[in-house]
Amino acid sequence: MGDKDLKDLRVLIVEDVEDTRLFMRLELERQGFIVFEAADGKSAVETANRELPDVILMDLTLPLMDGFNAAKLIRNNEKLRQVLIIAVTAHQEMDFRSDAKASGFDAYLTKPIDINWLKELIDGLLT
Repeated sequence: MGDKDLKDLRVLIVEDVEDTRLFMRLELERQGFIVFEAADGKSAVETANRELPDVILMDLTLPLMDGFNAAKLIRNNEKLRQVLIIAVTAHQEMDFRSDAKASGFDAYLTKPIDINWLKELIDGLLT
């Protein structure tokens, strides 16, 4: 998949820190992505069901429902089963990584995020 194919990808950002969410949104929109937002795990599941994103960038420690449980619910939904889910978190511990994998995450990134590297990762995972 080349850059042109990435341009109209639908990306859901799930992040409870508003400044981080805004930064990610602005950077991804500048890259040509169509961006949706959620501030907690419960809203993430609802937004994913409504918007059917191609990619979900989700923090793991979220209010109302953590990213682990949100990912499990998304993976259990037939129409969202193939969506790419990437953990975006400050947690570097191996326990978090293994729990993320077990919950259905496709990749794991630690903050701060390099948007250009993220774009390359998404491109690689979608091909």
